[in-house]
Amino acid sequence: MPVISFDIVELEKEQKEILAKEFSESASRVTALPVDMFYVLFNERKADNVGVGGVLLSNQEF
Repeated sequence: MPVISFDIVELEKEQKEILAKEFSESASRVTALPVDMFYVLFNERKADNVGVGGVLLSNQEF
């Protein structure tokens, strides 16, 4: 059971669906393992819980 873990600020369900599919397909292609063996875990963080350069993401403009 290969696991792909992805830490990120909150995503929409549709974004996670796309990433899960593309991560699994890419890993399958590289490793020659069946795509259905891959587990993709999304570790979502609220912007208030992530700091970059000493500033919370919730306080940054993108």
